[in-house]
Amino acid sequence: GANLKYSEYLDVLPNPTTTIVDECAAQYKAAGCTAIIALGGGSPMDVAKAVGVVAKFGGTIGDYEGVGKVPGPIDTLIAVPTTAGTGSEVTVAAVITDEARNYKLSVLGPEISPTYAVLDPELIMTAPASVAAACGVDALTFAMAMGEKAMELIGGNIRKFVARRNDPDAACAMMLGSTFAGIAFANNRLGDIHAMSHPVSAFFHVAHGVANAVLMPTIFEFNALAADERYANIYQYITGKEAGPDFVPQMLCDALRQLNNDLGIPACLADVGVTEDKIPQMAVDAMKSGNVMVNPRITTVKDVEALYHKAMYK
Repeated sequence: GANLKYSEYLDVLPNPTTTIVDECAAQYKAAGCTAIIALGGGSPMDVAKAVGVVAKFGGTIGDYEGVGKVPGPIDTLIAVPTTAGTGSEVTVAAVITDEARNYKLSVLGPEISPTYAVLDPELIMTAPASVAAACGVDALTFAMAMGEKAMELIGGNIRKFVARRNDPDAACAMMLGSTFAGIAFANNRLGDIHAMSHPVSAFFHVAHGVANAVLMPTIFEFNALAADERYANIYQYITGKEAGPDFVPQMLCDALRQLNNDLGIPACLADVGVTEDKIPQMAVDAMKSGNVMVNPRITTVKDVEALYHKAMYK
């Protein structure tokens, strides 16, 4: 309406690649753009962050892998999420797949955080049920790292939202819950679920939220040895039931499996195409993630291999 000149890049895919970043950055520079609007789920937002880096500072996004490698702020980035979601509209991370390595690299730093986040619940009301479920559980795993308000909002509304995406109250709760969860994990890290889901997506092109959801119950069982009152709190948010004196951590693990089943999430890694021959390399790649270091239970590469095998079949 203001007659601003713009250029659209519409070829972002789930688990976006370094090639996509290079193509979009070239288009950004060729068009003489000076700001970015990222409209969509976590993939467009992560691409936008990466494009901001490459367009301003040159090279390829792999040159900036890790923490603190971006030399300065990127151009103005306005993030408009259409899923609830990844929380990427408020985080300092971009995750991009390096196809040459079958590896999801991360670029982290406040320099790439969006300048503005625009939250409009109407934008998530047309999401397919499968997307609503996968993205919702993705946000739930963020919230489990930190952020009880996010768990309350997501846990109490994810079933209603997946069942009826045009429910404005449920959509608003999911969108706010997702953003609160993003803020929470931007100030913390995540744990084994995200460390292990990235190789699953990199090798087998499984949607990030689906990979998280499938792994979630198995890893919660592993972490039960280090469980504290948070397991009981999460159980209450997920089920709406009181965690009474008879509560044991396995009750939460069972509730998470039931949540996945209710939402139509595949039950095991084999159901999403994962094969056992890649497990050793996936375990090595998972251990490269800083998320392992903050997992509630100390985790070795052998632990990760065992967890992948346990999550393979029902």
